[in-house]
Amino acid sequence: MKKSYTTVLALAFGFILIFWAISIDGSVTSFINVPSIAITVFGSFAAVVISFPFDKIKNAPIVLKNLVTKNDNNKQELVETIVSLSRLSRSQGLLALDAEIEGIENTFLAESMKMVVDGMDADNIREILETKIDNMEDRHYIGQEIFLKWGELAPGFGMLGTLIGLINLLGSLTDPSTIGGGMAVALLTTFYGSLLANLIFLPIAQNLKTRTEAEVNTNEMIMEGALAIQAGKNPRVIEQKLESYLEGGRLKEKPEATVASEEREYV
Repeated sequence: MKKSYTTVLALAFGFILIFWAISIDGSVTSFINVPSIAITVFGSFAAVVISFPFDKIKNAPIVLKNLVTKNDNNKQELVETIVSLSRLSRSQGLLALDAEIEGIENTFLAESMKMVVDGMDADNIREILETKIDNMEDRHYIGQEIFLKWGELAPGFGMLGTLIGLINLLGSLTDPSTIGGGMAVALLTTFYGSLLANLIFLPIAQNLKTRTEAEVNTNEMIMEGALAIQAGKNPRVIEQKLESYLEGGRLKEKPEATVASEEREYV
């Protein structure tokens, strides 16, 4: 398994691109206005807090941490691990898997194999694992909704800040020459709202959705593999079944002599 920092790199590239575009014909400091930032960021955050229970909001930092540091499962490696476990089970029995569980990095696979080794009924194993998948999906869904809502609210608060700036500008207007500078400051909140929504909040929500779908698919693959091992199916049959979950093609083909030997061994 490996950690992916693509999200952080893409976010950094996006900010660098924006700063570069600003600095070509202007000054980056002219785009910094503390009241505008406060209205856009903290105002939209207040609306998010109103929209969701606080016990859900406080999990947002954990969601962000997992977005950066959580290991990406290599599905092909998982298939190879499951097939290897099935071979061990067919040759030495289910109890032989007990010694292998501690070395399994994927928590869901390890829990699945523990239930198989404990001799649980196949229907109970499926019911428990499906419940775990559903609960995981619900937890991730809340994180998606929080950032999706934040992405919807940020531009609105940006526009609200712009209206406040325009009202203050027009209400105290005595010198027409100050309109340009005042308008520029007033429009900053719209800029901040659009930036936060389109570069941070909405992409994070989509990333979480994509990761959730991938994790659900991976866990369903693991569940089918564990149930196949529990049923004592041929390792070659298990391998071919799990390959249907792979997006990047099939596992490396074994020499025909090896395949024939395995089939004779497990029939």
